[in-house]
Amino acid sequence: MILLDPHATPIVGHRGASGECPENTIMSFDRAIAQGADALELDVRVTADNVPVVVHDATVDRTTNGTGSVRSHSLRALRALDAGQGEPIPTLDEVLDRYRDLPLIVEIKERHAAEPALRALRRHDANGRVLVGSFVHAALKPFSAAGWFRAASRRETGASWMASRLGLAFRWRDFAAFTVPERHGSLTLVDRAFVRAAERTGRPVHVWTVDEVADARRLRAMGVAGIITNHPSRMRDL
Repeated sequence: MILLDPHATPIVGHRGASGECPENTIMSFDRAIAQGADALELDVRVTADNVPVVVHDATVDRTTNGTGSVRSHSLRALRALDAGQGEPIPTLDEVLDRYRDLPLIVEIKERHAAEPALRALRRHDANGRVLVGSFVHAALKPFSAAGWFRAASRRETGASWMASRLGLAFRWRDFAAFTVPERHGSLTLVDRAFVRAAERTGRPVHVWTVDEVADARRLRAMGVAGIITNHPSRMRDL
């Protein structure tokens, strides 16, 4: 899979082409692919009726014309909202079905979404093309218990952990790939030494959110494997 190929440099659409389209929508994902994205990054939460949906925030206030928490809405109520330019909030199943041959980075935003997301990934036999990660350690426990990461490792995929550098170092052996910001506050997470250390263990490094070509070129020269961007079109000629 391209996301785990240390010799590839995939362009990953951050919530799709979210610099131009409503984030985490089918419009945004389609635009990212049209602009040359090799993979998509997206976020998953769960509805009141336990359906995994693709949305970043805990509430719908910022990204839709509605109000309230995602978990307080049924799927039917969420789908009635406008996520921008008439786009609905997609379900994880919808995204997995639509982009069957595309690598995905799926961030589980809350522990309640973990098991519904795992069931969706299994329904679509997505093990071989999805990197799963979370800031919430408990959100990855169902995947570990189900043997997802061990099976994923055999099929050249696995977990991407989004955490501090200390967290990365502490759980180094658990990762198949690293998906991290270049900096976290005043702390630099990604430097040449970090990338080289990851390369020695065969774990590619993907960095978000890179929207300037100059930054992308600098990171690529450093050896970063993947560029996660809101503007895939800017990175096309890299």
